[in-house]
Amino acid sequence: MNPSCNLFIVGPTGAGKTSVGRRLASHYGLHFIDLDQEIEQHCGVDVSTVFEIEGEAGFRLRESTLLEEFSLRQGIVLATGAGAVLAPDNRRILCERGFVAWLQVSIEQQLDRLARDTKRPLLAGVDRRERLESMARIRSTLYHEVADLAVPGESEGVPAASERCIALLDRYWQRPPLAADAGNGM
Repeated sequence: MNPSCNLFIVGPTGAGKTSVGRRLASHYGLHFIDLDQEIEQHCGVDVSTVFEIEGEAGFRLRESTLLEEFSLRQGIVLATGAGAVLAPDNRRILCERGFVAWLQVSIEQQLDRLARDTKRPLLAGVDRRERLESMARIRSTLYHEVADLAVPGESEGVPAASERCIALLDRYWQRPPLAADAGNGM
Protein backbone atom coordinates (compact mmCIF):
# COMPACT_ATOMS: atom_id res chain seq x y z
CA MET A 1 0.00 0.00 0.00
CA ASN A 2 0.95 3.57 -0.65
CA PRO A 3 0.88 5.52 2.63
CA SER A 4 0.07 9.13 1.77
CA CYS A 5 -1.92 12.00 3.22
CA ASN A 6 -3.15 12.78 -0.32
CA LEU A 7 -5.89 10.98 -2.19
CA PHE A 8 -5.89 11.18 -5.98
CA ILE A 9 -8.94 10.04 -7.93
CA VAL A 10 -8.59 8.76 -11.47
CA GLY A 11 -11.03 7.17 -13.85
CA PRO A 12 -12.88 7.57 -17.10
CA THR A 13 -15.22 10.35 -18.10
CA GLY A 14 -18.47 10.07 -16.18
CA ALA A 15 -17.07 7.89 -13.38
CA GLY A 16 -18.02 10.46 -10.73
CA LYS A 17 -14.53 11.70 -9.82
CA THR A 18 -15.71 15.21 -8.93
CA SER A 19 -18.95 14.27 -7.18
CA VAL A 20 -17.45 11.43 -5.15
CA GLY A 21 -14.23 13.40 -4.60
CA ARG A 22 -16.09 16.25 -2.90
CA ARG A 23 -17.77 13.82 -0.51
CA LEU A 24 -14.50 12.05 0.24
CA ALA A 25 -12.79 15.36 0.99
CA SER A 26 -15.61 16.34 3.34
CA HIS A 27 -15.56 12.94 5.06
CA TYR A 28 -11.79 12.94 5.61
CA GLY A 29 -11.51 16.66 6.38
CA LEU A 30 -9.25 17.31 3.39
CA HIS A 31 -9.18 20.11 0.81
CA PHE A 32 -10.83 19.19 -2.51
CA ILE A 33 -9.26 20.10 -5.85
CA ASP A 34 -10.78 19.34 -9.25
CA LEU A 35 -7.99 19.56 -11.83
CA ASP A 36 -10.29 20.50 -14.74
CA GLN A 37 -11.90 23.28 -12.69
CA GLU A 38 -8.44 24.59 -11.76
CA ILE A 39 -7.48 24.69 -15.44
CA GLU A 40 -10.64 26.70 -16.13
CA GLN A 41 -9.84 29.12 -13.29
CA HIS A 42 -6.25 29.60 -14.45
CA CYS A 43 -7.29 30.12 -18.09
CA GLY A 44 -10.45 32.11 -17.46
CA VAL A 45 -12.37 29.93 -19.94
CA ASP A 46 -13.95 26.48 -19.92
CA VAL A 47 -12.11 23.31 -20.93
CA SER A 48 -13.88 23.23 -24.32
CA THR A 49 -12.47 26.65 -25.16
CA VAL A 50 -8.97 25.60 -24.11
CA PHE A 51 -9.28 22.59 -26.44
CA GLU A 52 -10.62 24.81 -29.24
CA ILE A 53 -7.79 27.33 -28.97
CA GLU A 54 -4.83 25.18 -27.92
CA GLY A 55 -5.91 21.70 -28.97
CA GLU A 56 -5.56 18.62 -26.83
CA ALA A 57 -1.75 19.04 -26.62
CA GLY A 58 -2.12 22.52 -25.10
CA PHE A 59 -4.72 21.30 -22.65
CA ARG A 60 -2.55 18.33 -21.61
CA LEU A 61 0.41 20.65 -20.98
CA ARG A 62 -1.71 22.83 -18.69
CA GLU A 63 -3.06 19.71 -16.98
CA SER A 64 0.45 18.38 -16.32
CA THR A 65 1.67 21.74 -15.00
CA LEU A 66 -1.19 22.04 -12.52
CA LEU A 67 -0.96 18.39 -11.48
CA GLU A 68 2.71 18.97 -10.66
CA GLU A 69 1.80 22.07 -8.61
CA PHE A 70 -1.18 20.72 -6.69
CA SER A 71 0.28 17.27 -6.02
CA LEU A 72 2.98 18.90 -3.90
CA ARG A 73 0.36 20.02 -1.39
CA GLN A 74 -0.43 17.95 1.66
CA GLY A 75 -3.87 16.79 2.76
CA ILE A 76 -5.84 16.99 -0.47
CA VAL A 77 -8.33 14.98 -2.45
CA LEU A 78 -7.56 15.68 -6.09
CA ALA A 79 -9.90 14.62 -8.89
CA THR A 80 -7.92 14.35 -12.11
CA GLY A 81 -9.27 14.66 -15.60
CA ALA A 82 -9.94 11.35 -17.33
CA GLY A 83 -6.88 11.72 -19.57
CA ALA A 84 -4.38 12.86 -16.95
CA VAL A 85 -2.91 9.34 -16.89
CA LEU A 86 -1.83 9.58 -20.54
CA ALA A 87 1.47 11.34 -19.74
CA PRO A 88 4.17 9.15 -18.16
CA ASP A 89 5.30 12.01 -15.87
CA ASN A 90 1.73 12.43 -14.61
CA ARG A 91 1.53 8.73 -13.80
CA ARG A 92 4.82 8.97 -11.90
CA ILE A 93 3.57 11.99 -9.94
CA LEU A 94 0.30 10.27 -9.06
CA CYS A 95 2.10 7.14 -7.83
CA GLU A 96 4.75 9.00 -5.84
CA ARG A 97 2.65 11.71 -4.19
CA GLY A 98 -0.66 10.17 -3.27
CA PHE A 99 -2.87 7.18 -2.74
CA VAL A 100 -4.63 6.63 -6.07
CA ALA A 101 -8.24 5.45 -6.19
CA TRP A 102 -9.52 4.37 -9.61
CA LEU A 103 -13.26 4.85 -9.98
CA GLN A 104 -14.37 2.28 -12.53
CA VAL A 105 -17.45 2.62 -14.71
CA SER A 106 -18.87 0.63 -17.60
CA ILE A 107 -19.41 2.06 -21.08
CA GLU A 108 -23.17 1.68 -20.54
CA GLN A 109 -22.96 3.70 -17.30
CA GLN A 110 -20.88 6.36 -19.06
CA LEU A 111 -23.39 6.64 -21.91
CA ASP A 112 -26.23 6.97 -19.41
CA ARG A 113 -24.45 9.54 -17.24
CA LEU A 114 -23.19 11.60 -20.18
CA ALA A 115 -26.38 11.48 -22.28
CA ARG A 116 -27.09 15.21 -21.87
CA ASP A 117 -23.49 16.39 -21.53
CA THR A 118 -22.39 18.74 -24.30
CA LYS A 119 -19.30 20.21 -22.63
CA ARG A 120 -16.75 17.43 -23.05
CA PRO A 121 -14.61 18.24 -26.08
CA LEU A 122 -13.40 14.69 -26.70
CA LEU A 123 -17.01 13.51 -27.01
CA ALA A 124 -18.30 16.32 -29.21
CA GLY A 125 -19.60 15.36 -32.65
CA VAL A 126 -18.54 11.72 -32.54
CA ASP A 127 -20.09 8.33 -31.96
CA ARG A 128 -19.92 8.41 -28.17
CA ARG A 129 -19.93 4.67 -27.67
CA GLU A 130 -17.08 4.22 -30.15
CA ARG A 131 -15.11 7.10 -28.61
CA LEU A 132 -15.61 5.87 -25.03
CA GLU A 133 -14.60 2.34 -26.02
CA SER A 134 -11.50 3.68 -27.78
CA MET A 135 -10.49 5.75 -24.74
CA ALA A 136 -11.12 2.76 -22.45
CA ARG A 137 -8.83 0.52 -24.52
CA ILE A 138 -5.99 3.01 -24.09
CA ARG A 139 -6.62 4.31 -20.58
CA SER A 140 -7.78 1.28 -18.60
CA THR A 141 -4.28 -0.17 -18.54
CA LEU A 142 -2.91 3.19 -17.39
CA TYR A 143 -5.50 3.52 -14.61
CA HIS A 144 -4.59 0.01 -13.48
CA GLU A 145 -0.89 0.97 -13.52
CA VAL A 146 -1.32 3.89 -11.12
CA ALA A 147 -4.15 2.61 -8.92
CA ASP A 148 -3.60 1.64 -5.31
CA LEU A 149 -7.29 0.80 -5.12
CA ALA A 150 -9.84 0.01 -7.83
CA VAL A 151 -13.41 0.90 -6.92
CA PRO A 152 -15.82 -1.06 -9.14
CA GLY A 153 -18.66 0.99 -10.58
CA GLU A 154 -22.20 0.02 -9.71
CA SER A 155 -25.59 1.41 -10.64
CA GLU A 156 -26.03 3.69 -7.68
CA GLY A 157 -26.23 7.36 -6.85
CA VAL A 158 -23.38 9.53 -5.63
CA PRO A 159 -24.20 9.14 -1.89
CA ALA A 160 -24.14 5.32 -2.05
CA ALA A 161 -21.07 5.27 -4.30
CA SER A 162 -19.27 7.64 -1.91
CA GLU A 163 -20.12 5.49 1.12
CA ARG A 164 -18.90 2.37 -0.68
CA CYS A 165 -15.70 4.18 -1.65
CA ILE A 166 -15.16 5.36 1.94
CA ALA A 167 -15.58 1.81 3.22
CA LEU A 168 -12.93 0.57 0.79
CA LEU A 169 -10.58 3.46 1.55
CA ASP A 170 -10.92 2.93 5.29
CA ARG A 171 -9.85 -0.65 4.70
CA TYR A 172 -6.91 -0.04 2.35
CA TRP A 173 -5.69 3.58 2.67
CA GLN A 174 -2.92 3.87 5.27
CA ARG A 175 -3.10 7.63 5.75
CA PRO A 176 -0.29 9.09 7.86
CA PRO A 177 -1.12 12.18 9.91
CA LEU A 178 -0.48 15.56 8.32
CA ALA A 179 2.46 17.51 9.75
CA ALA A 180 -0.03 20.00 11.23
CA ASP A 181 -1.97 17.15 12.85
CA ALA A 182 1.18 15.66 14.39
CA GLY A 183 1.84 18.90 16.26
CA ASN A 184 -1.69 18.82 17.69
CA GLY A 185 -1.36 15.36 19.17
CA MET A 186 -3.60 13.80 16.52
